[in-house]
Amino acid sequence: MVSKRIQKALLGNSAIRAMFEEGNRLAKLYGAENVYDFSLGNPNVPAPAEVNEAVKENVYDFSLGNPATPAPAALNDSIRDLLDEADKKGAAGSLELHGYMENAGYKDVREAIAANLNKRFGTAFDDHNIVMTVGAAGGLNIIFKTVLDPGDEVIVFAPFFGEYRQYAANFDSEIVTVNPDLKTFLPDLNDFEAKITEKTKALIVNTPNNPTGVIYKPETMEAIASILEKKQKEFGHDIYLVSDEPYRELVYDGNKEDFLTKYYKNTIVGYSFSKSLSLPGERIGYVAVNPACKDAALIVHMCTQISRGIGHNCPASLLQLTVAELLGETSDLSVYEENANILYDALTKMGFSCVRPGGTFYMFPRSPEEDAKAFCQKALAYNLVLVPGDSFGCPGFFRISYCVPTEKVKRSLAAFEKLAQAYGLC
Repeated sequence: MVSKRIQKALLGNSAIRAMFEEGNRLAKLYGAENVYDFSLGNPNVPAPAEVNEAVKENVYDFSLGNPATPAPAALNDSIRDLLDEADKKGAAGSLELHGYMENAGYKDVREAIAANLNKRFGTAFDDHNIVMTVGAAGGLNIIFKTVLDPGDEVIVFAPFFGEYRQYAANFDSEIVTVNPDLKTFLPDLNDFEAKITEKTKALIVNTPNNPTGVIYKPETMEAIASILEKKQKEFGHDIYLVSDEPYRELVYDGNKEDFLTKYYKNTIVGYSFSKSLSLPGERIGYVAVNPACKDAALIVHMCTQISRGIGHNCPASLLQLTVAELLGETSDLSVYEENANILYDALTKMGFSCVRPGGTFYMFPRSPEEDAKAFCQKALAYNLVLVPGDSFGCPGFFRISYCVPTEKVKRSLAAFEKLAQAYGLC
């Protein structure tokens, strides 16, 4: 008999992929040019020109969180240079480039990441505070296994990335959901404080946020930190702030990058290069443990050893060395702000209610009917593939992933307008 606990958890995370697959079905029936798939947040890394031309005419894929802008040219250049240098050394070069390294990752890479964070955010990291990981998901699972015991609780702010449920369940812990202010999608801090119990071991914060695109301002983070400090004293044990940061650099509308270790000592950061460098398929990231965190050295040691136990040790050597050369660069992220402005202005004019995103490539409008699942099903008739907010712990809303070419966003507006008219919004 398979695990009933895991089976139950998986059932709760199927909506996004299910809608993505529905989009593929509709594309076959009506032609991809007539399907507007906003289900997944999948970056759009360029294919050969011939493929791009075909897609331009026939496919409207808004499904995954896949970047809509290519990786910087310097990334491919760096990979070529590393391979050329290895070739010059012969067999020894190949073995050096593609071989094992320390479980925490290359020391030079970790030193470079620490120096970059210190320069950008005024922190005090060194290589001993950094653990290279197989993407942010691998990093978060390592963090959770490090700090959680069976029966512990992890607080999340709704709406939230649905896979947090599975990450906690992996280690026999439970998710506790804090309600948002639905006018701003900032957390209800009174509800947050009320839901911290003696079982609370961690809070996970995702800003800029998936699925809303909302950014937590400094005053919000200061209030969160104050509550955590108060509750640590009340219950007599550490509560960790786990900062999930795959969208750290994807900010616009006057917002700036932030780094949460300055607000709260017991902060552990999970980062991914997937979005900033348009590398979701390469699965490369890191964990950064705040040097001021209690037992920081022990936490780093445990993360390093746990990565072996769950099979996330030694992330791809070539990618480690590559990203270390590009710490000051990002892909062209301006497309996301342009897409956000087009969609927000058009949808609100049509009568949809939505909080303007300040980052990421997502927005989270209110469903015109209470049952967002039913709404997303009806949207399929207009070849719009959207994801109900139920998947993110926030019923009554739906997510749009606008990490797609801008011309596709513009062409989708007619379908959105027909949908709005069907609901009497305009």
